Amino acid sequence: MGGLVIETLALSHFRSHRAQRLRFDGRPVAIVGPNGAGKTNILEAVSLLSPGRGLRRAAAEDLARRPESLGWKIAASVQGLSAAHELETWAEPGESRQVRIDGKAATQASLGRILRVLWLVPAMDRLWIEAAEGRRRFLDRMTLSFFPEHAEHSLIYEKAMRDRNRLIRDQVTDPHWYAALESQMAEAGHRITAHRRAALARIASATDPASAFPCADLALTGPEDEDLALALAEGRRRDLAAGRTLTGPHRADLLACYGAKNTPADQCSTGEQKALLISLILSNARALAQELGRAPILLLDEVAAHLDPRRRAALYDEICSLQAQALMTGTEPSLFEALGQRAQQVSVRESNDGSEIQQD
Repeated sequence: MGGLVIETLALSHFRSHRAQRLRFDGRPVAIVGPNGAGKTNILEAVSLLSPGRGLRRAAAEDLARRPESLGWKIAASVQGLSAAHELETWAEPGESRQVRIDGKAATQASLGRILRVLWLVPAMDRLWIEAAEGRRRFLDRMTLSFFPEHAEHSLIYEKAMRDRNRLIRDQVTDPHWYAALESQMAEAGHRITAHRRAALARIASATDPASAFPCADLALTGPEDEDLALALAEGRRRDLAAGRTLTGPHRADLLACYGAKNTPADQCSTGEQKALLISLILSNARALAQELGRAPILLLDEVAAHLDPRRRAALYDEICSLQAQALMTGTEPSLFEALGQRAQQVSVRESNDGSEIQQD
């Protein structure tokens, strides 16, 4: 089956990397170095080869190496879903992010039709106990991995909702001002909810009972298959009092339960919550591999540090079984001993000129 592969990755004035070029052969990649050396910056660069703002959700101007602030650029040669491609993304000072595919200007959405990239970073460790916004974002990243068009529907919905909220803040009561916006929200919202449910169904079907990581039972909260346009119209008075839109997929939440223990994720231990996240990423990857015939690229930041040796080895075995190119960071080479020759090694250290890289 094989997986999607980044063959070369070039960074120019990106974060701590002044000028770097890495070569990969499709095996998992162990990126080792002390904290602050620039390991996560490599993962962030790869995450920007997919639609969106990357794993840190940073603004384009915040990605430029300082103090120069000359802008930044990422270039990669990849084996995509159906062909080889040359990808470039960059931003000049004060400008928005640009994308070029095989030398031609393209949209960010086009990247999602070439690569599928999943990630797990330490900031997500509190996903189950913090606000619903983070869980919706996590859900939408999973959904986007199956349905690249999900991003477009989300943008249409959010723009229409912003315009509707503006009317609400201005205390506009004339229904004619609302009708067109609510129709747009209803159409896009229906597609958003349908995509989310379909993604969860795919992930559930790809759960491996033999995995070393616990199965997560997922549920999407929020309105069922109601007439959203009607619900928005009927809720205008309540929304005017609240000052914002209170109905729609932007109010949904993702709930998870530790299947074997029948325990809600927010009541699990820290280690169990982390294991559930890893389980979901692996199930997401398996579902994509089954559907597309190619495993996605995985970005796992400091994932091994919180696992005991048995679970670390099990994680690596599952990644290799998927034939996924996984880029993983850690502070010590010993964290990746169980991978042996199945992985490439990259060392990152801090120098007076930023990050320095050495790879085998």
